[in-house]
Amino acid sequence: MGHYSLFSLLKNALTGNRHWTPAWRFPEPKARYDTVIVGGGGHGLSTAYYLAKEHGITNVAVVEKGYLGSGNVGRNTTIIRSNYLMPANTHFYEHSLKLWEGLEQDINYNAMVSQRGVLNLCHSDGQRDAYARRGNAMRLAGVDAELLDREQVRAMVPGLNMDNARFPIKGGLLQRRGGTVRHDAVAWGYARAADRRGVDLLQNTEVIGIRVEGGRVRGVETTRGFIAANRVGLACAGNTSRVAAMAGLRLPIESHVLQAFVSEGVKPMIDTVVTFGAGHFYVSQSDKGGLVFGGDIDGYNSYAQRGGMPIVRHVMEEALQLFPAMSRLRYLRQWGGIMDMSMDGSPIIDRTPIDGLFLNGGWCYGGFKATPASGWCFAHTIATGEPHRLNAGFRLDRFGTGRLVDEKGAGAQPNLH
Repeated sequence: MGHYSLFSLLKNALTGNRHWTPAWRFPEPKARYDTVIVGGGGHGLSTAYYLAKEHGITNVAVVEKGYLGSGNVGRNTTIIRSNYLMPANTHFYEHSLKLWEGLEQDINYNAMVSQRGVLNLCHSDGQRDAYARRGNAMRLAGVDAELLDREQVRAMVPGLNMDNARFPIKGGLLQRRGGTVRHDAVAWGYARAADRRGVDLLQNTEVIGIRVEGGRVRGVETTRGFIAANRVGLACAGNTSRVAAMAGLRLPIESHVLQAFVSEGVKPMIDTVVTFGAGHFYVSQSDKGGLVFGGDIDGYNSYAQRGGMPIVRHVMEEALQLFPAMSRLRYLRQWGGIMDMSMDGSPIIDRTPIDGLFLNGGWCYGGFKATPASGWCFAHTIATGEPHRLNAGFRLDRFGTGRLVDEKGAGAQPNLH
């Protein structure tokens, strides 16, 4: 695989672009690997890459039932941020944001990382106090945060409904280092980088069973035959509970659909990410001009990559509360990702009771922005057999010990997170 650079771009441009090599190989499965990662999305691909880069483990296969990036990594609203309150989340997502900042140079791929800022609006005095508390906690942890007043918000986002809003805007919490990333480019970039380090990417290879003997994992049964492995890592997002059940595990995870929407392209309207504090709505503008936005999960359990009309209407109502001008726009497309909602709204990166079987799941709404740190921490856990300090709070047994990481304070109800 060639190295992308200005020189290679000019060389191929002058030769009619006929000599570009494939971004990654299409290998046949080997009989045995040191490690098999189930799931070819952002978390699975980043895990494979960091296993090879950070730990020198290159005899790795990523097994994906469809094509690379066909799941949630290509079905999200592209937002990255680290504006959390709970210490476990703050340090983990800040590490992820730092990895985002150097990602393109690290993997030699343009992932279109755009640190345009993330602005959380507040609509009451109590909410402003809560944002001040969160911002102070962030700054004490070394994370950037700014508390804006009403006029600063008006100057930053002129299109907001400031004067006749049903929920008056009192100010906002701004993280300037947050922003957006091109979601599918993340999958392509990590796939290419992992392949260059010797990882086998096995597409259209569905796992149909996990072989466990004597309390230890032995490998995975796939539609292309049995693949033996000493270690198996599950990074299956919304299908985590189904795949884990193949090994006899029942997890504290529910699957729900989260819808996202894209409008027709318009001239520059929003140059940051804006979230609605009186509801659950978030919006940014893509480089092609479309507004990318979303809201709550559909309340029912589902494994389908599509959602229902009640949430569509709910999201559109919230959009118009913030930006009345959006009423003139047509929305072009919609999709649904399957969210693996944990009981406390925070992820799980840990060993399982089965020796050699590791779990990366329960990402709820936060999976995309966690992609680099998730892979980095999961690779460490798989390679060493122990959690890193950054994911030590995301152990599986916290649901038995009561050491929950309940960022939202909604209790053990996945549909409320």
